[in-house]
Amino acid sequence: MPVTKLEKKLHDALVGDTDGTGGLSDLQAEREPANFLRHAVSLSMSKVADGLIDPKLILSWLLAHLGASSFFVGLLVPIREAGALLPQLFTAPRVQAMARRKWAWVAGSIGQGAAAAGIVLAALTLSGAVAGGVICALLAVLAVARSVCSVSYSDVLGKTVGQSRRGAATGTATSLGAGAVVVFALLLMSGVFDRATLVIVAIALAALMWLGAGFVFSTLWEEPAPGERRDATLGQLSILRSDPQLRRFIWARGLLTSTALAPPYIVLLGAQAGQSTFDRLGALVLASSIASFISSWVWGRLADRSSRQVLMFSGVFGGLALLAAIALDSIGASASIWALPVVLFTLMIAYHGVRQGRVIYLVDMAPKRNRATYTAVSNTVIGIVLLGSGIFGAVASMAGAKTALAIFACMALGSVFVTKGLDDVHH
Repeated sequence: MPVTKLEKKLHDALVGDTDGTGGLSDLQAEREPANFLRHAVSLSMSKVADGLIDPKLILSWLLAHLGASSFFVGLLVPIREAGALLPQLFTAPRVQAMARRKWAWVAGSIGQGAAAAGIVLAALTLSGAVAGGVICALLAVLAVARSVCSVSYSDVLGKTVGQSRRGAATGTATSLGAGAVVVFALLLMSGVFDRATLVIVAIALAALMWLGAGFVFSTLWEEPAPGERRDATLGQLSILRSDPQLRRFIWARGLLTSTALAPPYIVLLGAQAGQSTFDRLGALVLASSIASFISSWVWGRLADRSSRQVLMFSGVFGGLALLAAIALDSIGASASIWALPVVLFTLMIAYHGVRQGRVIYLVDMAPKRNRATYTAVSNTVIGIVLLGSGIFGAVASMAGAKTALAIFACMALGSVFVTKGLDDVHH
């Protein structure tokens, strides 16, 4: 399929530097402008869908609205995070064996869309514990489909977009996704639309976005290549015995999962404080999206100096934010319009610090030839930790959201002492 003049103009305008093949084959280099745009469009649609169905806020609010217990609300984040991480040790070898790996991403995107559509149907027809159980099960399907996309995307990007242009493709998509979530947050805050209806429509739109993203990605031109057959996997866990720094890193990262697991309980605090706070979902979504937008670059710059310190600072900020949520609720201030959004804003800054710090630390720590193995093993173990921590938090939440938040605050602050014992691999 030849590249059109419009595709070439749009590609040149977004990239700027178009010199060289960027490590692509001649056939792939010819089609790069069209492929670049397909990456940007499909990934943008996927990022928008992620924001519209965010388990930490949107699905947590929806389950509370449907009358599901805090037990099910507490399961949302661990199911989503663990489901996206645990299968990677097993799906990666199968994806590597495919000649055209774009079809793995297409299948994963369609799977996420189908699961999101099921959540809409459940929200319209079910309530209480049944709604909680069904939506959690559908979220597990969505998470596994997401893991297939995660495993395959970087490889397809590397094969179809030149090295100096890949950041432009993913950066464009991230910016568009963040902008769309801000618009959604403002609609929630406006009060023009019924909040429950708007949330269900947003999840339905997420389903359509994932289906559309799969269609767009299927039109990407990928040169077939011999599949790489690799042994699966459980044998890779042996590096945990031989590398004490990796074990300590996973321990620290496991404690820092508290920053990902805590937001649904902040939503529950709002629901318990009264309908006025419960209706301010838009303020929470806006706080989360702004924190995501402004903090990643700063954390990235700090991680270039010391990713270990970034992890330590993130643990401190996360722990203090959670303690502040407990204190504000204890004095009756959580019903105010500003309290919980400010807490969530601080917590999400810590969360993004964890994401930036852990990625940079692992890349710097792992031997070059074993980075993929270190990543897969780390993600798999953390997936297990997330699932266990989430279930424990869900059980603890039955004693109240503040009890769960207190546990997560201790985890975040405890991570500081574990992280301090890591080598400063930057130096």
